Amino acid sequence: MASVKLTNVKKVYDNNVVAVHDFNLDIKDKEFVVFVGPSGCGKSTTLRMVAGLEEISDGTVEIDGEVVNDLQPKDRNIAMVFQNYALYPHMTVYDNIAFSLRLKKVPEDVIYAKVTNAAEILGITQYLMRKPRALSGGQRQRVAIGRAMVRDSKVFLMDEPLSNLDAKLRNQMRAEIILLRKRLDTTFIYVTHDQTEAMTLGDRIVIMRDGIIEQVGSPTEVFEMPHNIFVAEFIGAPKMNMIETQLVRKGDQYFVTPFGTPIEVTGDKREELLKKNVQSCDIVLGVRPEHMVLADDGEDAIPCKLEVNEMMGSELHLHVYTEDETRLIVRIPTINLSMEQRKALVYGKELKVTFESKVMHFFNKETQKNLIYGE
Repeated sequence: MASVKLTNVKKVYDNNVVAVHDFNLDIKDKEFVVFVGPSGCGKSTTLRMVAGLEEISDGTVEIDGEVVNDLQPKDRNIAMVFQNYALYPHMTVYDNIAFSLRLKKVPEDVIYAKVTNAAEILGITQYLMRKPRALSGGQRQRVAIGRAMVRDSKVFLMDEPLSNLDAKLRNQMRAEIILLRKRLDTTFIYVTHDQTEAMTLGDRIVIMRDGIIEQVGSPTEVFEMPHNIFVAEFIGAPKMNMIETQLVRKGDQYFVTPFGTPIEVTGDKREELLKKNVQSCDIVLGVRPEHMVLADDGEDAIPCKLEVNEMMGSELHLHVYTEDETRLIVRIPTINLSMEQRKALVYGKELKVTFESKVMHFFNKETQKNLIYGE
């Protein structure tokens, strides 16, 4: 088993700056958990406390039921992959991967078997006699992963391992990490600021801000049931549109009136609001760009003007603004538009946009918590 448990973990630096506040999380054996959040949110600091590279100010870290607060990194049976690869430039790829095994005085024939097996899995067999300077960024990252693989550790820690790679290589390496996870069948804790990596890799995602956990859940849960405005805007690209308006309750019916356009709340959303006994209040209405559509003439919808048309290949990102200067993004698959329609989407063009009630999210204007899913 390779479970990890963090209980009331806190990190305070000498200048009384609190980097991590009361962090609590149970990570199951063989689970892939991703810490995600903006720069400075405490995700790497938390990972380094698990690794033993940062001293824990308060709380406990357990690996397989054993408290490891006072154990040195080498005694925690973890393997770590760093953002900057941390390879020895004077050593060959083979020697870099073998280094930790030689420190443990593992027999050379065992080292050879482990190194060549890792190299084969990672597709770097032909580079074993090269030095790191002769490798590309993606190849160096594979070497760093290989060095961690051969240690047969209980827990695999990765600190933004793809952030130095270009977009194409990041996509390729994401897929390789998914395959690697299946081969190793161990516990992973992965840190990233990229929500695409978090959504594609994680069994569960831990979303952090200012050293605090904002939400923990599966990719589907954090995308479809964000607890607050921060999570709603952070997960999803482009970010969720936010519109200040009112939620009006009339008996068992609910309405929102963005920009004076009344939209009735129906279906499951209405039932959830009734279950929570939500009354009329000022809200921030959230709608994802992919859930907004261009309305037909004569249809009740929100009038706006086109400001920017971003051609993204398979889709258009239309940046529009309303009469009160509220900026919105509408994400339209190009397959839904003819070439003439696409050409007509020019600066200043008057449009109407709308959305269904089932895609709406309702956030309390003051607390910023989701009226349905917020805790």
